[in-house]
Order: sequence, then structure tokens, then C-alpha cells
Amino acid sequence: MITIDSEIIRKMAEKNKRIDGRDAESYRQVSIENGIVSSAEGSSRVRLGNTQVIAGVKIDVGTPFSDTPDEGVLMVAAELLTLASSEFEPGPPGEQAIELSRVVDRAIRESKAIDFSKLCITPKEKVWMVYVDIDVLDDDGNLIDAACLAAVSALLSARMPELDDEKRVKQGTKTSEGLPMKGKPVSNTFVKIGGLIMSDPKIEEVKAMDARLTVGSLENGMLCSMQKGGSEGFTFEEMERMLDMAEKKGKELRNML
Repeated sequence: MITIDSEIIRKMAEKNKRIDGRDAESYRQVSIENGIVSSAEGSSRVRLGNTQVIAGVKIDVGTPFSDTPDEGVLMVAAELLTLASSEFEPGPPGEQAIELSRVVDRAIRESKAIDFSKLCITPKEKVWMVYVDIDVLDDDGNLIDAACLAAVSALLSARMPELDDEKRVKQGTKTSEGLPMKGKPVSNTFVKIGGLIMSDPKIEEVKAMDARLTVGSLENGMLCSMQKGGSEGFTFEEMERMLDMAEKKGKELRNML
């Protein structure tokens, strides 16, 4: 595998250039394929350039949290498969996997895109539990945006299972009813290299970055989440530019769902 030194990336950024010829705001080609895991209630595979992520949704019955006794539960987990990158190691989720799952979870949860009140079966006793499992198959940068797209696409395509008379899931069943979704949250990730702000960073750009910002948004332009990364900060003007870019690029990604 050919690697490009970070110093080369930085020198190109000084000239407002990127290694793959894109302009600063452009995303790589995106493709979304649903229904790839037959055993899941919903599933989606997203390719973002050479980055590839699969998300699967499982829906079951469980006990609600004590502070939300009449609301369903969402749980997001991510796994960085060792085949996706030579830098990924087997074992318990590391820092990167934990951040990935939390950022995707926050974008979906804080957007209020799922009406959790409609996932209540019996208050204080039984609610629908929605599990989203994310597997990274190939890491060529910008895992967060790819994972968020896959998770939301899988949720949108998911179908509720049937319940028996005792309100237990009939395994292997699906109804025509979807999850109570009322929005399509997406994430847009930007990195700063030198003085250049660029969207959808490739893995070489991720390694060369000074700072990173991921912005979650909804159809109406409402911002629902942010996650900062990297060792340096952003100026007020840079923040304004990234938020404007997030609104524009968010619409582009959302149109693919």
C-alpha cells in the first residue's frame, strides 16, 4: 500500500490543493445499499470513496431506563474490523471505536429523529430496544460520516418485528411497520490542515490534520451535535465557514438517503 507523507499533504494544503484533486468542499463518491443483512430488521452498506461501512439494526423488547420509563431505547456500537486497516487491532473497543459510536449515537439521539415515546409498549415495564451495530470494513478516512449515513439508512429501512400475546418478539418476523422516524440526521466532518478547511478527509488527510470538527444536522438546518478532534483549535471565522458548509453538504448527503 502506497502511503503519502503528512508533510506533502501540508505543503499541498498551503496551495489549496488535495491529493485526489478535489476542491476543499467536495465529497468523494457516495453509494448506499440497503437490505444486505437478511437477519437484521434493517441494514445498510455505505461506500464513501474507498471507505466502507456496514450498519445493522436489531429491534427487541426490553426494560426502559428509570429516568425515561415511557420511552424506547437506542444503543449504538461500533467495531473496527482488523481487515479494515493495518492499524486496527483485535480485542475490546478502543478509543476510536468508542468515539465513532458515541458521535453517531449523539447525532441521531439529539436530532430527535426517532420518536422514542412511540416505542413504549407498557410504561415502566416494556419498550422497544433499538440496537445499531456498525462494522468498519475499509478505512480510507472519514469513518464518522460514512457510519452515520449507514446507521440512519438502516434505521429508515428497518421494519418492526411481530409480538406474541405475551408481548415477546416472534423471532424471524417482520411487519410492514417502520420505526417512528421524523427526520434524517447526517454528519459532516471537516479537518483543518494549515490554513485550509476541507470536508470528507481521506485517511492521509486525517493523519495530517491540525483539528477536526464533525457537525450533525437535520433537514431544517438545525444543528444537533458537534464533536471536536485534533490538537489545535478553530477561529470564529473558521467555525462559521464549517457550519455553512455543513448545512450545504448535509443536504447533499441527505438527498442520498
